[in-house]
Amino acid sequence: MKTHGSRSVVAGFVVLTAMTWLPSEPAQAQGNTSRDFVPPLVFQAAGPSAASIQGTIDAYRAALGAPNGNTAGPLASGRREINWDGGGGVDTTTAPVTPFNVFLNTRGAQFTTPGTGLSQAPPSGGPQGGLAGLFDNPTYGTIFKTFSPSRLFTPVGSNITEASFFVPGTNGTVPATVSGFGAVFADVDRPDGSGPGKKQGDRGASTLIEYFDIDGNLLFSSFVPASPGDGSLSFYGIRFAAPVIASLRITTGDVAPGPNDEPDRDIVVMDDFIYGEPQAVR
Repeated sequence: MKTHGSRSVVAGFVVLTAMTWLPSEPAQAQGNTSRDFVPPLVFQAAGPSAASIQGTIDAYRAALGAPNGNTAGPLASGRREINWDGGGGVDTTTAPVTPFNVFLNTRGAQFTTPGTGLSQAPPSGGPQGGLAGLFDNPTYGTIFKTFSPSRLFTPVGSNITEASFFVPGTNGTVPATVSGFGAVFADVDRPDGSGPGKKQGDRGASTLIEYFDIDGNLLFSSFVPASPGDGSLSFYGIRFAAPVIASLRITTGDVAPGPNDEPDRDIVVMDDFIYGEPQAVR
């Protein structure tokens, strides 16, 4: 993944859907920005159940275009999705690995973490006990719910996940950019800014997505909306008019999963990823 350089953040955005608590000013303007910059459309929602965010996700899917499944590229339009569920009903917990290349060839996305690795797991149960077993924390079986059954996605030993894009079918040999990326998050529930590691101006939200261009410059950044209470779900996604996103960084919660989720410590994991069809870098 490219080293991220300049971190200019652009303030303009359009909120299409919002529910429950939303962080104010999702993106701050800093440094020099281009007058020709066209801000992305922003889609965000949070609530106590999958139904709370379903309408926003449906609108985001429609904005990106028809699903392309595992069809090899290059394709001119459409979207890719990853739901971590192995075709539905899979309840195994995968060993943490980085880079995570399961969908590199089929859907053009590679994921890495500075931690031990990335894993797919149900909240609890399954042959290896799900997230509750993976982190030796039985409370995870109740505080996390899925958007699409049965597994969630999480870094282990870190709360950072990074993504890069490639043309599907090239096995990571042709770098690509996408027009948009959105993700579902499980249990983003602390909007009050009381967690550790907060910096002045962070506005208290625990979960952040940063979008970078091919040169590692920060295009756009926003915190993810919260819905306090166990089992909540959040969605945040953006769409630019052109495929300009080459990579991204997701910070989930205040600390790496493992400890209990507390009022002053927000533990967050992820579910479905939805993104625009990867287009070859020119």
